[in-house]
Amino acid sequence: MEVTSNVTEFIFLGLSQDPGMQLMFFALFLLFYIVIMVGNLLILLIVFSVAQLHTPMYFFLSNLSFVDIAYSSATAPKMIADLISDKKTISYWGCVTQMFTFHFFGCAEIFVLTVMAFDRYAAICQPLRYTTIMSARACVVLVSLSWIGALGHSLVQTLLTFQLPFCNAQVIDHYFCDVHPVLKLACADTTLVNMLVVANSGLISLGCFLILLASYTVILLSLRKRSAESRRKALSTCGSHFTVVTFFFVPCIFIYLRPSTTFPLDKAVSVFYTTITPMLNPLIYTLRNEDVKHAVKWLWTRKVSLGEKLSG
Repeated sequence: MEVTSNVTEFIFLGLSQDPGMQLMFFALFLLFYIVIMVGNLLILLIVFSVAQLHTPMYFFLSNLSFVDIAYSSATAPKMIADLISDKKTISYWGCVTQMFTFHFFGCAEIFVLTVMAFDRYAAICQPLRYTTIMSARACVVLVSLSWIGALGHSLVQTLLTFQLPFCNAQVIDHYFCDVHPVLKLACADTTLVNMLVVANSGLISLGCFLILLASYTVILLSLRKRSAESRRKALSTCGSHFTVVTFFFVPCIFIYLRPSTTFPLDKAVSVFYTTITPMLNPLIYTLRNEDVKHAVKWLWTRKVSLGEKLSG
């Protein structure tokens, strides 16, 4: 990446220039980030500690929780610190690193959510063949392909952006280094890069979203022949999943499936897939999932009984 560039650092405009709003956002997003970390770490602890949850569904859920922790950490700590800083700067290579990690874990989330939808399809529509289809080896292969695909996407996205020269423009009208705001600063023709970015990010988001919609449509059609209890349980699980999917994919498609134009609304929309979705995942999967709630009660009972033994 030997590129002639006069820029050694970039300056973020952030979510707001108003000091009062910045303090309010600081408190709000700090709370959001704490919920993200605690909630997703709790899911990881529960899944790894409770043998009954050592199933494909919870294997994918633990991967999703790990991705959410890393994904939100790519942008949230820097954004929160900048909200109480006078100068919101990031070095050139810091910007490269942030864009790479953001798109790496963001794309991994897209693929893991898609794999989770396939798992639900297999469980509901192919129950007799489920253990064969979703064997331990198949689960590992699917997750490995998700991570490899995300790595390829992120490398392409980052290399496409930073192979361009940056002359004097330094101000990024955003709160993190994303493709479209950074491309606006390049002192070169970005038409081809913009088209490749849309093909890379936009089509991945749209394609996976359409696959998810198709899988849920098939699941809903197959539920017509099931008992009321089976329908209720399946709809509860799929409803939780689809809520997460909607909050994540719709903003992504809005941002990336278009040419390199930026709107004032973009920063607010970005909050949904960078912060809101990683925070909602543990809340939805724990509050609406009976297996997880039973596992939490079992862990709590075990902790209390262990404490009583130690004190006695």
